[in-house]
Amino acid sequence: MASTGLQQNLSQQQTLSPQMRQSLEILQANTMELGQLLSQVAELNPTLEITEDREQLEEAQIADAETDYENLSEFDDYWREDQILMHGTRSHTSDDEERREFLYNSIVAPQTLQQHLVEQLNHAALDDDTYMAAELLIGSINDTGFLDDPLEDIAANSSYPLKQLRSALSLLQRFDPPGVATENLTESLLLQLQLNGMGGSLESRIVDQHLGDLARHRFGDIARALGVTQEAVNDAAEYIATLNPDPGAAFDPTSNPHVSADLELRRNTEGEYYAHLTGDHLPKLQISNHYKDLLAKLSSDPKARKFIKDNIHEGRQIISALGQRQETLLKIGTELVKRQPDFITHGLTKLRPMTMQDIAEAIGVHAATVSRAVSGKYILTPHGLMELRRFFSSGYTTKQGTEISNTGVREAIQKIVSGEDTSKPLSDTAIEKQLKAKGIKVARRTIAKYRDQLGILPSHLRKRHS
Repeated sequence: MASTGLQQNLSQQQTLSPQMRQSLEILQANTMELGQLLSQVAELNPTLEITEDREQLEEAQIADAETDYENLSEFDDYWREDQILMHGTRSHTSDDEERREFLYNSIVAPQTLQQHLVEQLNHAALDDDTYMAAELLIGSINDTGFLDDPLEDIAANSSYPLKQLRSALSLLQRFDPPGVATENLTESLLLQLQLNGMGGSLESRIVDQHLGDLARHRFGDIARALGVTQEAVNDAAEYIATLNPDPGAAFDPTSNPHVSADLELRRNTEGEYYAHLTGDHLPKLQISNHYKDLLAKLSSDPKARKFIKDNIHEGRQIISALGQRQETLLKIGTELVKRQPDFITHGLTKLRPMTMQDIAEAIGVHAATVSRAVSGKYILTPHGLMELRRFFSSGYTTKQGTEISNTGVREAIQKIVSGEDTSKPLSDTAIEKQLKAKGIKVARRTIAKYRDQLGILPSHLRKRHS
């Protein structure tokens, strides 16, 4: 009976092959990482060569697709990229990990927070649905490490039930850096305390109930409210100060000198914007004609023939995965242009709500594929260089019936605070009224959350005396 159970378990598992892993890595890599990765694989695979002649490359790729691949029809079509992106699971072998490490040992571009989280996710033993739900959540985590939107909103705009997203979020909250994947600073600090075994401690009570008093150093008030000595509050405050208020700080892309655009918005001769891939400088790969010819001559040497066939097969997988990556990115960029004309003209305050599920349905892939494709990537817009992930959020409908994204609301809050009288800073209620006057109805509690995400202090801490 035990052996039957074991057999059932094994029958439900797939192996994430080195080819599948490599295809996912190519999809997730940003432009700089991709250039280094392609140069590296060209060195490792003797049948791959770099060409600078684009027309020659295109002709070779057409020949590969129409003729050469048919001549080598025994190659297994199971590993084609569409299967890789749609149905791959997370099981993988030590050989896959060694290969990945070897391919990336020369890549020095700093990771984004999202890439760091995905890397940890790849090591978790998960079923496909939980993996992709967690990956979708990673796409909703901003550079500070907090969720851009409440979990309920993410569930409402995705194909995953709230219960499954909560389970995936619980998993992410155990990842490094501590305090990541929470909604705000209070939740992040409470999570860090919990991970340190201090869930019911005085420190937790202070963070949960008196974080504002703590920021103003009102230790006496805290001590009286909690019925403890001020010395105990002082000690607790010292410990809380060791926690990280910004879990994503170590992965801040603005401190990364290697950040460059993967897409850019260009204008055609008629003044209309379109999406353009910036990868013109990437190495152009093709299968070496020398090794194709050599393959035909090695009928008497099965070992050498197998070696060349395996490398040609792997080379085709890399070229195919690269083409799939570029095509997916371009489709996403094209959808952005189509869906965000007001942003292109006016900037972030006019960014409309848009989810990864929306784009996935429009371009015919899974939302997890969109999440991988935009991970750590940037687009050059008329309003500067922006992380692609910033375009994805739910939002609000104004009194005029137009839609505005959460990112647009945050931008509006930032503008309101930037223009306030610092001797009489605006309260969250006052900001709420100003937004309402613009036709944007947002709850005061939500404004406080967005203000916290923007790093804007409460009004009494922003006051400046002349």
